[in-house]
Amino acid sequence: MIGAYDWERGIRQCLRLDLSFAWDNRPAAAGDDLGKALDYASVCARIQAFAEVSQFQLVETFAERLAEVLMSEFDIPWLHLKLTKPGAVPAAKGVGVEIERGCR
Repeated sequence: MIGAYDWERGIRQCLRLDLSFAWDNRPAAAGDDLGKALDYASVCARIQAFAEVSQFQLVETFAERLAEVLMSEFDIPWLHLKLTKPGAVPAAKGVGVEIERGCR
């Protein structure tokens, strides 16, 4: 649930995420070892689970909390997250925020 207005909080809304991570992929690439790679399926599942239980008024809060969760749980040193809420404003395709956290 996300939204500043009561009508927003009562409906299911779509959020679009674009993510980039800093990740040392050399160990995985050296041996073509999936076990040493960042598990994108697990990251996606965690994002979905986070979104399903989140209750924020602002997309800014959603973005910051999600960044904290992903960096902490997956040991990601840096991320760039773009969060768009399509249809939030009639005159725009979407509105949202873009953040960068951590060190490369």
